[in-house]
Amino acid sequence: MLDNKIIGYGHKRKIFNVRVYNTLAFLSQPPIMMAASSRPTEENPHPSSLLAYNALPGHQDFDPTIADAKPIADTVTEFYDRSLTSRKYALVGMACTSIFSCLCIITGIVTVASHGIMGVAPLSIPVTVVLKPDGPILNNFGFPQSPLQAELLTLMLDLIVTLCTESTGFVHGIALRSALASESRLRFNTNLRLLTAARGWHNPNGALLNGISAVLLIISYSSSSLIVCVDQRVPYEFTDGSIIQGSGSVAIAGIPLLILGVALLLQVIIALSAMRAVKILTWSSSPFDLTAALVHHTHLTPATFRCMRRVSDLDTYGGPAKPPETQPSPWHAHPSIRKVVIFLWVIVAAYAGWAALVMYIWNHPSVNMLIMVIPLTLQTWSFFPTWDSNFIMYFMLGVNLKRWILLFLDISVVQGSLTLGLHCSELIINVIRDERQWRSATTRQGLRVATNPLKPIFTHPLCLILFIVKPFLHWMFGLSFNIDSLVIDETLEDFAISMYTAQIWNLCIALFILACFFTLISLLRPHGPQPAAYGHLQTLANLVDEWSPVMWWGHKEDGIPYCHAGTSDHPLPDVKMDCVYAGSGPGSLVPLS
Repeated sequence: MLDNKIIGYGHKRKIFNVRVYNTLAFLSQPPIMMAASSRPTEENPHPSSLLAYNALPGHQDFDPTIADAKPIADTVTEFYDRSLTSRKYALVGMACTSIFSCLCIITGIVTVASHGIMGVAPLSIPVTVVLKPDGPILNNFGFPQSPLQAELLTLMLDLIVTLCTESTGFVHGIALRSALASESRLRFNTNLRLLTAARGWHNPNGALLNGISAVLLIISYSSSSLIVCVDQRVPYEFTDGSIIQGSGSVAIAGIPLLILGVALLLQVIIALSAMRAVKILTWSSSPFDLTAALVHHTHLTPATFRCMRRVSDLDTYGGPAKPPETQPSPWHAHPSIRKVVIFLWVIVAAYAGWAALVMYIWNHPSVNMLIMVIPLTLQTWSFFPTWDSNFIMYFMLGVNLKRWILLFLDISVVQGSLTLGLHCSELIINVIRDERQWRSATTRQGLRVATNPLKPIFTHPLCLILFIVKPFLHWMFGLSFNIDSLVIDETLEDFAISMYTAQIWNLCIALFILACFFTLISLLRPHGPQPAAYGHLQTLANLVDEWSPVMWWGHKEDGIPYCHAGTSDHPLPDVKMDCVYAGSGPGSLVPLS
């Protein structure tokens, strides 16, 4: 029979704690008891019927529940957090994204209606426009050097786009996770959101809409780099050998602002459709809440004799094993991580090839191109592009709808690989985050299953680094692949695509450092006998045999011939390195006091 305890603790707050021994004891139930175990899920599938817990003082996702004693099988793994706080934060983020996208659409439509397809809306940000006499000139107006105010505004816009796309991406990722679970295809807690699809082309989580979401993500960052420009108020009076300064104002172009709003709004619609198309098991990003939910809904069944088996042992015989001294790296544990790291190095090579191509074209110029005669040296190398930088420039004379389309295609093709690479790098960060949460079960503080959903983003160093790197690298791309706009009296006249050699190499160096960093953390091997899981749900179901708000992992009981390791709601001793572990059978299982 299943040995089960339901214990209620109460001072000011009660916590419902279920201890579940989910190996042979669960599988050895008679058929009648197994049927009884699944009946509650079928008769009352509504999320509000699930037992909940409040893991942290002051962390109130929902009211704590103390359930009356049920038949033993009815309590198996009903202990998980639906994380309604995460749901609330996600919907707030979606609402903010919707508001921002609507503001972009309205402003873009008003600008186009007032000034035509070439119109811009000036902002109350006066700037000093700098132009060299030997720069590109048209009718006493020139393509100015972008002032610092415009560059900072573009950086802020990239940061807002990152916040919006992260909000929609979180909802879309949670929905995709539940869709894969319903198809029994969910293996890891973290997946490549845009490159993993549920079955069915019409499915909001399917391949078609995932591909559209990837295109919309690229368009979002591409359009943000085209919005900010400089509106020149008066023509220049040029004199030989001097730098001319004129007055102007920072402005925003109507068409790219409209496209940015549409792209963000469509991502919101796709994410909401994906959320409504599937039953969300849990909004928690914790692999432990997801594992408990899958076991409860019979999407996952714990395996026996694998209490010391790590994720890399899935393809081997899952019998008794001694505790290992080191664990496999993420590179060897998660097959998609190898693909992501290789893709990052391909991006580095591609951008290095782009820089070399620009240098070759600079030495072999063609028609309809401007090149600066200043060579690339350490003296001319800088972070921000100037008229003293080494660059090439292509002209796109005249602004119409066809020019806008060609411009978006050009920048999307070049920037698309960077956008997808940064998106895929989330996988590495999240997998390592999941593993670090699991390995905290052997620390003094223990593993806290439920946490504030915003805490991992701002407290986990790797998550914070990636959150900052995303908009910064897109901004650096805008510095190297610069769209110079000739704007006169609130009207776009011409475009010029500038490729700055030093800034491309700066971006390439930054990507090289990023690729080295992700390669390094992907190859690091955790030390200690605790089996590595990296968010693999089946492995976690095999390793966790007792669920509680705070869990510790370690040695639980001696046995002949095998010992048992697992989790508990109180600190456990270290496992014995010279013993063989295989889990507990129904005859030897002794409940913890």
